[in-house]
Amino acid sequence: MEEARRANAAVEAVVQLGQTAVPQAESNVFCLTIIGQVEGHMILPPQNKTTKYEHIIPQLVAAEQNPKIEGILIILNTVGGDVEAGLAIAEMIASLSKPKVGIVLGGGHSIGGPIAVSADYTYIAETATMTIHPIRLNGLIIGVPQTFEYLEKMQERVVGFVTRHSRITEDKFKELMNKTGELNRDIGTTVIGEDAVKHGLIDAVGGLGDAMRHLNQMIMERRGVQSGNVLGGVRVQ
Repeated sequence: MEEARRANAAVEAVVQLGQTAVPQAESNVFCLTIIGQVEGHMILPPQNKTTKYEHIIPQLVAAEQNPKIEGILIILNTVGGDVEAGLAIAEMIASLSKPKVGIVLGGGHSIGGPIAVSADYTYIAETATMTIHPIRLNGLIIGVPQTFEYLEKMQERVVGFVTRHSRITEDKFKELMNKTGELNRDIGTTVIGEDAVKHGLIDAVGGLGDAMRHLNQMIMERRGVQSGNVLGGVRVQ
């Protein structure tokens, strides 16, 4: 029975991960992946690679409550998606009390931008890109002034969040958002690697090793602060 269980587990690993053995290791870092399209209130077609916000939020709550988890690593390769769902994820990440480092691999487009900057420190791969553009509405909309006012307020929420959680200024972000001539039949800007750092959107160019080193450093600093607040068994407030 045990041999059959192991054989089934090995087959499942090959099917799901393309490898014969899954590394078993305890880690104090929770890895959160934001890939494909951020799915919100509408279910996307099955052929779409999606990240469902109703899956992400409980994971973040569990990571915050788990004392064994000391840091969060956020990996992004997303084309964007639902604005409210993306902002909900970004706000949840930003409100975590534990150290968190984000890394943009491939792309962090559209609403992926606010999710990326929600971490305490962010990296971007040298070849990764981020597309900054105004918010759009899909499907049937009511063409009345209230609709456009709502759209403008939603856009201000995105701009405000990004500028609060990064070094980019509001004027610069809006300039990139409304730039013409760079995107085909559209307005906006695509920034690549070092350009995202130069504009202050991302903190540094780097990869997984850089992100893990920085996160481990933040974890060690947090441990030092916590241990420093306890003297002789009495917590100092």
